Amino acid sequence: MYVHDIWVNWFEGEENGYNVCHFHEWRKNDSIELLDQVPVVYVTKELFNYIENDMSDLPKPLLEAVYKRAYLKKQHKRISLEYAFVATDGHQVMVIDTLGYDIPVRKSRVIPRQERLVLDLITHKRPLDFSYKPRKGQKDYHILSLQPEYMMGLTRKERQLKHLLMLMLDQLKQSKRIDELRYWLTEWRPEMYQEIQQMTFEEGFELLVGEACDGWSLQHEEMCEKMAKGQPFFERLWEMEQQKKNVLKR
Repeated sequence: MYVHDIWVNWFEGEENGYNVCHFHEWRKNDSIELLDQVPVVYVTKELFNYIENDMSDLPKPLLEAVYKRAYLKKQHKRISLEYAFVATDGHQVMVIDTLGYDIPVRKSRVIPRQERLVLDLITHKRPLDFSYKPRKGQKDYHILSLQPEYMMGLTRKERQLKHLLMLMLDQLKQSKRIDELRYWLTEWRPEMYQEIQQMTFEEGFELLVGEACDGWSLQHEEMCEKMAKGQPFFERLWEMEQQKKNVLKR
């Protein structure tokens, strides 16, 4: 099964599906490519989740089945892609390009019309059962790779700013500076000033991260802006995110 003229918006090196933006969050300054032809692979729900939320090796039989069957259209030329395919579990659709490796390096959602096209294509068909080695135990989420529930319901801008906030909190953790931690914790919870002064670094950091992970609000945004100020790298990331706009392509 193949689909043709598929628009893709690649997100590279993403191990969490929530960072592979859906069409309504694509931006006008994203780099959109046109794939001339892509094979469609109907997989189980478990394998789709593995592909979407991991960066581990893809099943060898799957890679062999799609080898050089996809083409990119660029300046009126058809360029062969080594391992690229559309994966679907019958409900969701994602395009994968391994860039020649065995892992899903680049991932993209598709536009709604093409998503329907893929789902219609696999109607009355059964998913292919590829054998693969699933991750042992639960996925290891951490401050720089938050659990999906902490990103649920957030916009692309909010997810990006939340990741920036976590980067800065991780830097704070590495510094082990209790005075700096108490300063930011007081900014976050001024009514707890007296209690904060008695907290150890570990206690204070656990409180700050625990609350910062929960949702997204004006308070989160203000905290993110304040922490970025005076740090050129983080300040630039903050400014870049303020300048970007979501746009719905028609």
